[in-house]
Amino acid sequence: MNYVTLSNGVKMPQLGYGVYQVTKDECERCVLDAIKVGYRSIDTAQSYFNEEEVGNAIAKCGVPREDLFITTKVWIEHYGYAETKASVLESMRKLQTDYLDLCLLHQPFGDVYGAYHALEDLYDEGKIRAIGISNFYPDRMIDIASFARIKPMVNQIEVHPHHQQAESKAWHDKYGVQVEAWAPFGEGRGGMFELPELNAIGEKYGKTVAQVILRWHLQRGIVVIPKSPHMERMEENFHVFDFELTEEDMTAIAALDKKQSSFFSHTDPNMVEWFVKMVEQRKKNNDCTKEQKSW
Repeated sequence: MNYVTLSNGVKMPQLGYGVYQVTKDECERCVLDAIKVGYRSIDTAQSYFNEEEVGNAIAKCGVPREDLFITTKVWIEHYGYAETKASVLESMRKLQTDYLDLCLLHQPFGDVYGAYHALEDLYDEGKIRAIGISNFYPDRMIDIASFARIKPMVNQIEVHPHHQQAESKAWHDKYGVQVEAWAPFGEGRGGMFELPELNAIGEKYGKTVAQVILRWHLQRGIVVIPKSPHMERMEENFHVFDFELTEEDMTAIAALDKKQSSFFSHTDPNMVEWFVKMVEQRKKNNDCTKEQKSW
């Protein structure tokens, strides 16, 4: 396993297992399988609604807690100092751990600074070993890195061969913020797994396109968290440390960059409205649930 060293000295596995869109029914089994394969970094989030299942797997896996690297993310509806602090402690309860290795703010909307101040204090208290952000574009990353008391150690953003974020990564490198890729395969959009350039590189090394993509990320110094519910795919994604792409290979992949998101833009007003409506709906649902429990 390769490790990156974050700006505060914490070592983070460069390859982890993500549980986005892993259902509650499958999540515990998937995490146990991933740990069995050899993964030691597990990435979840409050908005994935599977922290408890990840926690069950952590408790049952038999691997010492100090050998695992557990990440979760605070969702927008829990932003603000007091709410963020309470929500992180609740996430820790669900994950059955008395500390987190990494905690991120999931989106760049709402009371970001109130939420981030809570992460800073939890970091000071030893509840979180590293803190960071997610989906912050370079301008927002620089803002918080410059004016927060503790600079974020990680920013989890969309990175894959069709959206390589070269300029963004250069800014993150300048500020010492580790880039972590969500959707490292771009969810296969744009025919990612059928691209002849990637298939040709894979054939040269006897590797799959997925392995080539992960190796490309690793050689760029990016942390990756691929997800699959299938153990054979988990194993395939894990076996990427026994070959190395040449400079020619890296150049060929660089030419695939479309320099645009395969999903959405956080600067699109329509998308911002969508996030606002989602938060409002979740608050409404939570209020209804609380009323029903009080009957």
